[in-house]
Amino acid sequence: MIRPYILLENNWKYLKDHSYEVAILPWGATEAHNYHLPYGTDVIEATEVGSEACRKAWEKNARVILLPTIPYGVNTGQTDIYLDMNINPTTQLAILRDIATVLNRQGIKKLIILNSHGGNNFKPLVRELGLSFPEMLISFCEWFKALDKSLYFDNPDGDHAEEMETSLIQHLRPEWVLPLQEAGDGQAKKWKVESLNEPWAWAERKWSQVTADTGIGNPALATAEKGKIYFDAVTDKVAQFLIEIAEADLSDMYI
Repeated sequence: MIRPYILLENNWKYLKDHSYEVAILPWGATEAHNYHLPYGTDVIEATEVGSEACRKAWEKNARVILLPTIPYGVNTGQTDIYLDMNINPTTQLAILRDIATVLNRQGIKKLIILNSHGGNNFKPLVRELGLSFPEMLISFCEWFKALDKSLYFDNPDGDHAEEMETSLIQHLRPEWVLPLQEAGDGQAKKWKVESLNEPWAWAERKWSQVTADTGIGNPALATAEKGKIYFDAVTDKVAQFLIEIAEADLSDMYI
């Protein structure tokens, strides 16, 4: 069955007579995720979280449309990891500008970027786009920050191919996950410069110098059951955001 909230599945027969309030653009990355997860982990997560959140929002009468997922993200710290794909922030800005131009011209004034990759930083891009499209609401959300992971996982530490991501992919694409005994332990080095380990200072990590297996966080306790519980909860949270944006009056946004 064609889902009316998924652009890839739709056709002109339907779309020429229907309109949408919000466009959602899932954005992932193509990169190594420890030894056991596919390079497309972030793409899978972005697509599936977006699809399910849009389904839930659509069933609450929110006129949302999920655009095709962008499969490449910013991986400038991973240049020596084989086939980790990188696009620069300036490329992301160009893509977003073109997509916003299409939506604005066609009367869809609300765009949400659904980010699924920690290396993507959309805040400065959204700020710049706001100058070019003042009549639009362009926002982003990072689903992986929406919930307290400690409520769902035994080992919530880490942020790359850890227990959370492994559980999700075990739920969403179990056939693409290697047995956990083949996974690395996700141990990661910290900065010797102590301030760079604190949230107020930042420098880009050289990934292959930080982690031997490309993971950050131990996936050993991951299960598909945990992944399903978390997936259901996080898509509830994202769906509520989509509903609120769909219902928002762009001329009256502040209390």
